Amino acid sequence: MDGAPVPLPTTVDLSAYRITQEALTNTIKHAGSGARAVVRLGFDQDSLSIEVSDDGAASATPSSEGNGLRGIAERISLLGGRWSAGPGEAGGFVVRAVLPLRAPA
Repeated sequence: MDGAPVPLPTTVDLSAYRITQEALTNTIKHAGSGARAVVRLGFDQDSLSIEVSDDGAASATPSSEGNGLRGIAERISLLGGRWSAGPGEAGGFVVRAVLPLRAPA
């Protein structure tokens, strides 16, 4: 965890939970046997950042089957945040999200 935790708006709190849950589910489904995952949270006054990375087998092009990454993208878009997902620099797969703590204008 980076930064001091701050109270989160309910929509951000629930979305952060679901984004993390889906990224970890994708690790279980796609990273392969024995893969491990790390979840990092970063707090500042304006945003919450989430990073879920694993050390499993990564695909250069995420599968279009299922709704995992699509659901993550929709949640983040509704909050006016930004995100990325893809192979990590050292292998594995990484999902990153930044959620603003204030509603978009």
